[in-house]
Amino acid sequence: MTSVARFAGRSAVALGAVALGAVAGAVADRVITRAAPDPNAREDDFHTVPDRVMSVLADDGTYLHVEIDEATEGAEDITMVFAHGYALTLNSWYFQRASLRGRARLVFYDQRSHGRSARAEFDTHHVDQLGRDLASVIAATAPRGTLILVGHSMGGMTVMAYVSQNPEQVGTRTRGIALIATTAGGLHTNTLGLPGPLGRAFQAWVPNVAGLIASRRQWFDRLQWSTSDIGILVTQLYSFGSATPGRLGRFVADMVGGTPIDVVAEFLPALQDHDKRDALPLMAGAELLVVCADRDRLTPKSSSEEIVAILPHAEFAVIEGAGHMVQLERPGEVNVLLRGLLQRVRALVTA
Repeated sequence: MTSVARFAGRSAVALGAVALGAVAGAVADRVITRAAPDPNAREDDFHTVPDRVMSVLADDGTYLHVEIDEATEGAEDITMVFAHGYALTLNSWYFQRASLRGRARLVFYDQRSHGRSARAEFDTHHVDQLGRDLASVIAATAPRGTLILVGHSMGGMTVMAYVSQNPEQVGTRTRGIALIATTAGGLHTNTLGLPGPLGRAFQAWVPNVAGLIASRRQWFDRLQWSTSDIGILVTQLYSFGSATPGRLGRFVADMVGGTPIDVVAEFLPALQDHDKRDALPLMAGAELLVVCADRDRLTPKSSSEEIVAILPHAEFAVIEGAGHMVQLERPGEVNVLLRGLLQRVRALVTA
């Protein structure tokens, strides 16, 4: 297998960039121009020191890495739990963590087989298990009190799975839900911003590629995704929709590149099969926030529009000119929306 084909395999599975060799030349100048590297960037720029670290045992015996930031006095009445996206880590909430710290109890965790959580068995890499993992995190970190659940991308799917498994919690304990750049289903029909026939071919091609990569982990583990030109380029293209500092692209590439390639491959069929449209009406009893970006190639605006059509009382925000990693690309706007959700839930709790 050539080096170009190996890069194409990882980019296709991790970021949805089929036919990378053909695409890279066309987009290289545009992407590189709008995302020049930041020479002052440091690897620890996006590191946060938590107030408390825990290992939470999931129902199948997998340990999940959890970090907690305690609230300031008088703000302990609400716990916000954050579920991150596919091939990312809890650090993807860096800007939200800084903005919300002290305003409520904040709980962040790495999804199974991601970040500092333990590696799980192949047959547990599916969305329903992620919903049970979220239940385990809640039970260990916030057994009582009001909850706000926040999910980005695969994390939004996680929240939907949790709600489908625990509908009685919505409107009682779970008083707020934020779904950011996610989908309730139909991911297998997404053309990833590619021309229709090429996008449909990609979706048909992915399961076979995912199986190949999962069985040939050693080929791909040698790749330096976060330091390669192709890795950074594709990360920029599929993460952001506007000019962003180069350090953000490297930060996302580090998270993607740090996720074992077979884990990336094993989760992909589950994400394509994900369908929790039936769970959406169960969220009607909570304050809802739905956020999307109009240049998101992975979970397009239409996915969020489908959610809002079922839940018309949700606050719906479309971030113009942003991409899939909207919470990193446009943190100020996302933070304002999350603080607003927190204020609405607190008003309900104290009424």
